[in-house]
Amino acid sequence: MSRATVSYTCSDCGGHTLKWQGQCPACGSWNTLVAGMPPKARRTGYAGEIKGLKLADVERAAVERISTGIAEFDRVLGGGLVTGSVVLIGGEPGIGKSTLLLQAAGGQPDDRQVLYVTGEESLQQIAMRAGRLGVDVDNLSVLAETCVEHLVRAVVNEPVACVVVDSVQTMYSEDVASAPGSVTQLRESAAQLVRLAKTTGTTILLVGHVTKEGHIAGPRVLEHMVDAVLYFESESDSRFRILRAVKNRFGAANELGIFAMTETGMREVKNPSAIFLSRHPEPVAGCVVTVSREGSRPLLIEVQALADQSGGGHVRRLAVGLDQNRLSMLLATLNRHAGVSAYDHDVFVNVVGGVRISETSADLAALVAAVSSLKDVPVSQSTVVFGEVGLAGEIRPVSFGEERLREAVKRGFDHAVIPRANMPKNPIKGIKLTGVDYLRGALDALGLE
Repeated sequence: MSRATVSYTCSDCGGHTLKWQGQCPACGSWNTLVAGMPPKARRTGYAGEIKGLKLADVERAAVERISTGIAEFDRVLGGGLVTGSVVLIGGEPGIGKSTLLLQAAGGQPDDRQVLYVTGEESLQQIAMRAGRLGVDVDNLSVLAETCVEHLVRAVVNEPVACVVVDSVQTMYSEDVASAPGSVTQLRESAAQLVRLAKTTGTTILLVGHVTKEGHIAGPRVLEHMVDAVLYFESESDSRFRILRAVKNRFGAANELGIFAMTETGMREVKNPSAIFLSRHPEPVAGCVVTVSREGSRPLLIEVQALADQSGGGHVRRLAVGLDQNRLSMLLATLNRHAGVSAYDHDVFVNVVGGVRISETSADLAALVAAVSSLKDVPVSQSTVVFGEVGLAGEIRPVSFGEERLREAVKRGFDHAVIPRANMPKNPIKGIKLTGVDYLRGALDALGLE
């Protein structure tokens, strides 16, 4: 009798190899190969004539949006749920994934029946949470199930408009021999749920666990299979939650939703800029307000910098909310083209509120905050600063400049130092604009030269 062959599967990419290695030969990840049985080969045969369809003959229909009853959640989704779509939501344990989805399940229109499938909690726990959150349970059904075939059969027998699966890591397929949560099980379970959504028009919301690196556990192919991938972000000691879209086939990526965790569930934050601004009773050196565009809306965010005399031979550069390597590059530009040196100072930069700025519009604000701290000269609290800083010391324009300025006016700011290329053709009432071409000119306009 021949011995069963053991295969090793990569937990990141799902690649297979018959020999264990420290590095996956497919994607290059280290220590991700897990032992299991090799996949069975499937026979393929002739399935008849296959013919394509001309793109001009394809019916163009507007995508219908279904509101979840939570405006910030609808914003991140691109306007609401889409029929037949699959949405994957990831985040650390206890951050509020189940709470948000239970509220969204109860907030949908009365004519949409919703099925909440739990693989981790009992039905009594779901009922207790729904009572605490005040969720409307008239159109909400619950099911404790971890077998994906049983789930598909339940949806086919009693059609529903939306299914919430909490979580996808607990689901397993009867056709796969490995344990629930393995790469093969995740891939097969997700594939069956995607097929269910596309064939029946059911909207499916999946909860996904994350690894210690912050990525959704399982193969990356899981994120490619679904229509939208949303991530919850939060500081450990903050009650605010940031829901960010990193992939959305029906809306804008990098869209942002702000929530506050309360005793009665997730509450929408109507004025997100208030979270990221810490109003001081008087101007403080090292604090500068910038306007960042997250998704489809501008946000006012405070950037803080602290320059302290270094006590040793090696200076430190630390950035929270910004790219640390970019901070070192910007400080070198500051020294070369503005004559402000920080070679003997430790420089720490922090973005207030726990948000992470991925665009380059905060370059000028970070440098202005660093110079303000170095010279101990505060910047006016009614001034906003934004612009990209190039290695030649030039201030480069950023996108949606006029929208950023109008948001600043709405929040009561009366002066802005911006790239000259972002100067609007028509003046904006209520704010004084100073356009600059180079870093030295920006510092001069703010009284830091």
